[in-house]
Amino acid sequence: MRRAQVPVAITLTLAAILGAWEVAVRLLEVPIYLVPPPSAVYQAMIDSAPSLLHHAWVTLIEIVVGFLLSAVAGIPIGVLIVYSRWMEQVSYVLLVILQSVPKVALAPLFLVWLGFGLKTIVLVTFLIAFFPIVIATVVGLRSVHPDMLHLARTLKASQLQTFWHFRMPGAMPSIFGGLKVASTLAVVGAIVAEFVGSQEGLGYLILSANANFQTPLSFASIVVLSLIGLAFFYTIVWLERIVVFWNRESDQAESSFRMQV
Repeated sequence: MRRAQVPVAITLTLAAILGAWEVAVRLLEVPIYLVPPPSAVYQAMIDSAPSLLHHAWVTLIEIVVGFLLSAVAGIPIGVLIVYSRWMEQVSYVLLVILQSVPKVALAPLFLVWLGFGLKTIVLVTFLIAFFPIVIATVVGLRSVHPDMLHLARTLKASQLQTFWHFRMPGAMPSIFGGLKVASTLAVVGAIVAEFVGSQEGLGYLILSANANFQTPLSFASIVVLSLIGLAFFYTIVWLERIVVFWNRESDQAESSFRMQV
C-alpha cells in the first residue's frame, strides 16, 4: 500500500467501526449508561468542551513532565551501566526490582509522602516510563557493530570520541525506540496516578463521570486521552526522523532497491 493511501484506509476503517457501533447500539437498544453510541459521545464532547480542555491540559502537563524526567535520567543511567561494571552489577538489579513492583501499589505511599497534586502524578509517570528508556539505551550502546569500534581504535579515538562519534549515533535508533515505548507508558502512568488520587485531569474526569453514570462523558474523556497519546507518540516519531536522519535515508534506499528488484 502506498503512503498516500494509508490515511484513506485508516479513515474508512474508523468510519466503518463507528458506523457498526452506532447501528448495533441502536438496534439492540443498549442503555446509554452502559454503552453510548458514537453520536452521544460526540455530543458529550461538544457539551463538555471547556471542561475536557481544562482536564486534558492538566494531564498533558503531567505526561510531558514525567516523560522528560524519565528521558533525562534514563539515558545517562543507561550510559553509566554500559561503561561502569559496578553500575551494571548493582543498579541493574535494583532497576529490575523497581520495575517489578506495581506502580499502583506505590501510588498510595506517594500520596502519603507528597500529597495530592502534580508531584505525585509526575513521580508515578516517571517510574513507569523510566525503565524502557534505560533498557533501550543499554541495548543500543552495546549493539554497535564491532567493526565500528575497531575503526575507532584504528583512528586512535579517545573513549569520549568513540562514544560521541561511534557508539551514540549507532544507539540512537534503539534509544528512540525506547522513547516511543515510554511515551505511551507515560500516558498510562499519568492516568493511573490520577485514578489513585487527583482532583483534576482526564483520569479524575473519567472517575467522576462513571460515579455519576455519565458514560458518554467518560467515553469522550477516553477519546481525548487517546488523541493526546497518539499526538505525543507521533511527536517522538517526528523528532526521530530529524535526529536520526541517516537511519531514514538508509530505509529509503533499501525500499527503493526492493522496488527496483
